[in-house]
Amino acid sequence: MFRHTPLRYGTLALLAALALFKAVTADYFGLEILTEILILAILVIALDMVAGFGGMVSLCHGALMGVGAFAYALLTVKAGLTPPLALAAAIGITGGAAWIIGAICARSHGIYFIMATLAFGQMAYSYVFQTPTFGGDDGLGGIARLDLTAFGIDLNDSRTFALFCLAALAASYCAIVGILRSGLGRSLTGIMHNEQRMRALGLTVWRVKADVFGLSGMIAGLAGALAAQHMMFISPGLLSWKVSGEALVVVILGGLGTLVGPIVGAAAFVLLKHEVSALTSYWHLVVGVILIAVVMSRANGIFGWIETRWTARKATRRTGPADAPLKEARTDA
Repeated sequence: MFRHTPLRYGTLALLAALALFKAVTADYFGLEILTEILILAILVIALDMVAGFGGMVSLCHGALMGVGAFAYALLTVKAGLTPPLALAAAIGITGGAAWIIGAICARSHGIYFIMATLAFGQMAYSYVFQTPTFGGDDGLGGIARLDLTAFGIDLNDSRTFALFCLAALAASYCAIVGILRSGLGRSLTGIMHNEQRMRALGLTVWRVKADVFGLSGMIAGLAGALAAQHMMFISPGLLSWKVSGEALVVVILGGLGTLVGPIVGAAAFVLLKHEVSALTSYWHLVVGVILIAVVMSRANGIFGWIETRWTARKATRRTGPADAPLKEARTDA
């Protein structure tokens, strides 16, 4: 079961404080980067829920994010729905699509599960790319943001929209924690550790996987709808396997199965992308080298490495005083 530790609480508090500080003090370009980090963080914690706690490494979460973005865009631009209704519908549509994918892929494992989800993502990308209704290669523009002026909130302001995305990330994180601590989440963790035993206990394994994958898809759909509102334009590239691959890289970079780590990874990835790309167009090479170093170090990402060092230091502090008399006795001898 997922548990918070003082280090995780402290990291979350630090990240929230930094995000709030940047949201208040940053210029337009800084706010755009902050919003990009927050939306990516929503996507990667959704991916970490299924990959880190269920062993379902997905390469279609970028496509699910794209489904949410296109559903929101179509419902607002072409169907004429109000943005709040379109947002709710987009999240529901994405969750339903994710549940179907999870149900179909639930009986596969490892590389077969990865390739099956990749196939679903590529099918979605090809369909959107070749269908005129979705704008084809030209994409869709003129996407409206949520109208919260009745509450005195103008989301067309970049600073306000960044704060709104921060609130959405906080809500998504709390929802995932609630899911992981529920009976459904504990069943998912049990399946990851010993699927045969959980099946022998009478658990419907495929249903648990499908349900969690569907919930994860809903959060990915939220990220997609926010991405559509952020750029006010979307293209089929949002469903590309590259987006799913980058999301998985971010999860591994931050720390798989930590939930906090992917948020750290999202911040590191976006900042690296913008800072290094200003110096060279080969910024992917730099990120790749860092990822290789993280994997070769056998640390569970950036946050996993920090947690390991933190735990080791605490253990040293606990055992240090107890070992002191033994060391003194040895010295006297």
